[in-house]
Amino acid sequence: MCGIWALFGSDECLSVQCLSAMKIAHRGPDAFRFENVNGFTNCCFGFHRLAVVDQLYGMQPIRVKKFPYLWLCYNGEIYNFKQLQKQFGFEYQTLVDGEVILHLYNRGGIEQTASMLDGVFAFILLDTANRKVFLARDTYGVRPLFKVLTDDGFLGVCSEAKGLINLKHSTSLCPKVEPFLPGHYEVLDLKPSGKVASVELVKFHSYKDEPLHAACDTVETLPSGFDLETVKSNIRILFENAVRKRLMAHRRIGCLLSGGLDSSLVAAVLLKLMKEININYPLQTFAIGMENSPDLLAARKVAAHIGSEHHEVIFNSEEGIQAIEEVIFSLETYDITTVRASIGMYLVSKYIRKKTDSVVIFSGEGSDELTQGYIYFHKAPSPEEAAEESERLLKELYLFDVLRADRTTAAHGLELRVPFLDHRFTSYYLSLPAELRIPKNGIEKYLLRQSFEDSNLLPKEILWRPKEAFSDGIASIKKSWFSILQDYIDQQVDDLLLEKAAEKYPFNPPKTKESYYYRQIFEKHYSGQSNWLPHYWMPRWVKATDPSARTLKHYKSATQE
Repeated sequence: MCGIWALFGSDECLSVQCLSAMKIAHRGPDAFRFENVNGFTNCCFGFHRLAVVDQLYGMQPIRVKKFPYLWLCYNGEIYNFKQLQKQFGFEYQTLVDGEVILHLYNRGGIEQTASMLDGVFAFILLDTANRKVFLARDTYGVRPLFKVLTDDGFLGVCSEAKGLINLKHSTSLCPKVEPFLPGHYEVLDLKPSGKVASVELVKFHSYKDEPLHAACDTVETLPSGFDLETVKSNIRILFENAVRKRLMAHRRIGCLLSGGLDSSLVAAVLLKLMKEININYPLQTFAIGMENSPDLLAARKVAAHIGSEHHEVIFNSEEGIQAIEEVIFSLETYDITTVRASIGMYLVSKYIRKKTDSVVIFSGEGSDELTQGYIYFHKAPSPEEAAEESERLLKELYLFDVLRADRTTAAHGLELRVPFLDHRFTSYYLSLPAELRIPKNGIEKYLLRQSFEDSNLLPKEILWRPKEAFSDGIASIKKSWFSILQDYIDQQVDDLLLEKAAEKYPFNPPKTKESYYYRQIFEKHYSGQSNWLPHYWMPRWVKATDPSARTLKHYKSATQE
């Protein structure tokens, strides 16, 4: 995890423009560097480093003697860099996993490079010999990337939008900042003036397709066929492999643990593999909630079962409410459920940074989208429509859950790892017959639970624990986080303001006081950028005006028993 930033063809003084790069300093608290590009006086790179791999030679932009004309700035982890080295005979000059990008590009061009990378990444690659700039982002957008490109060829690229919104440019008072699409790369011509022209934007990987890099994966060809025992075994093998490859780190590994199925599976498999490879420190697990919340109690059970060094972060309603503005500033969104769910994750990340030495943090993101974990999937009209909805959610992860997970951890200089979004694991799961993947017997994620039933990784009551609405899981039994927020915001937003919301905010108009409150804060920091969120996250197949699972008839929480 780190922060990348680059400008090409700046009309303004670079030393002034570079101030914008400091807005993402939280992503790389260990070191930073600005570097002008030789021969292009109006082009430069900025980099904020979190040192996780190769603490000596890991500064960026990465340049190696073999390819003096290549400059690379990247954010991410490439898990198969050693396998690629063996397969193609690459001679690395550093221990940095991202160096493989330079070798792959030199060997086979940008398309092969992007397709062969097993990991999460956002990168800017400059080839001064051929006057090309390349941008690329991983399949699910686990690593963020934003860009601004003006009509006259000024290009700005940054890990977060906040590093671009105040850039100065002569022909545009407010250049349009946009998220770079996941699973794509873009080719741009670099002109002698330092300005660029976009040549093509290419989708290099669809999440349903087995990735090209599977050919050099450590897991060999799996048994085919859809009989249940084969499927369950393949799911276990691929998930364990997804966790194993993510153990690559020179900094301490920890794990978020809500006590729900997803984070509990990640923590249990992670601890098992850490023991197998003799990592010589205990796994720290982290749970957050209000006093006696269901999540805290469930996470405690899991930690006791797997034997982790467990930390509980207890917050009260006042601390949660006070964090709202800084959370929205970090997130760069006003989506209702994203903001709600981010507050707990932001506060637990703050604790991890201040009170522990864990830096690489595993989490369960992506499972709900992949394995049909949201409660509204019980209402799907057919298995085929449920499968389509699952794919839609995965496609939009970079706008919602992946965005939340990245920004809340990155705000505190932590690196997030999400094994449920491993390319091989997701492509296999999506290849299964639609009827295998739907909720069964009133329980969502039935296939995933079944796959680990005989593993003894988790207590049975955790493996089969129904999904909590996040606002209930972290809240005290007496009152949910959802209700606490409603009560507070009701006092902050006047009824008249809400009535006129559509006039003030014609795009994605707020329909509740809570959404109005979040939108006000967002506009304060990112005025006129509401199009970063194309639509609010809402459940399907039900009449919903609020994204909370509490509003669904199927849902029964501990607070309602």
